[in-house]
Amino acid sequence: MVALFAVKPAADFTMGNLWGPPSRFAGFENFSRVFTDSAMPRYLLNSVFITVPTVLGAVALSCMTGFALAVYGFRGNLWIFFMFVAGNFVPFQILMVPVRDLTLQLGLYDTRAGLVLFHIAFQTGFCTLFMRNFIRALPRELIEAARAEGVSEIRIFWYVVLPLMRPAIAALSVLIFTFIWNGYFWAIVLTQGTESQPVTAGITAFNSQFRAAYHMMSAGSIIAALPPVLMFFLMQKHFIAGLTLGAVK
Repeated sequence: MVALFAVKPAADFTMGNLWGPPSRFAGFENFSRVFTDSAMPRYLLNSVFITVPTVLGAVALSCMTGFALAVYGFRGNLWIFFMFVAGNFVPFQILMVPVRDLTLQLGLYDTRAGLVLFHIAFQTGFCTLFMRNFIRALPRELIEAARAEGVSEIRIFWYVVLPLMRPAIAALSVLIFTFIWNGYFWAIVLTQGTESQPVTAGITAFNSQFRAAYHMMSAGSIIAALPPVLMFFLMQKHFIAGLTLGAVK
């Protein structure tokens, strides 16, 4: 239905032709207007500058924390892991006011940096759970053999464990990219201007800019949905391998 609305001319909605076939094909006109008559290019750029650093930061941190929690049996290991996991069960709505107040106090409200830091903090818990369980399934003998050869722990992580984590990193990157790119709730809570709003929040501005222009909103929604779809197809092989690795012997 969104695709149908995106190729209809504005006159169809004025005449009440909501569900019928378009009177003429206006797809190129609608999609071009999204880029020329709105701030869609800026919203897309904001989404890139928010999503890519978040994916890099969350995945990098979770690789290190997952390695530490999976390999080292220090006191309090389970409690620290529990803290990472427990954060995933806290409803976002409860944190809305405290998080907004914190960003205001730190001067990060309505900034891309504030949204990036927030997403990294909240996504690291799920990513750590994913990476920790993945690393625990790796052959322990590889790490022990490297230690017996006198290899340092940092080099074990970088040259032994990290190469084996590539399927998991690819799968997790696709998941987090999709979560952050399609995120709407925190985008409207922590941002409010075109200089920092991602595309999901920016499309809502079409309600005022293009009053009842469903064809414009539909075209913008399709454009916003393309990047995660393209990334999934590009990373499909690694994504499936990362999710199924360890499911069977």
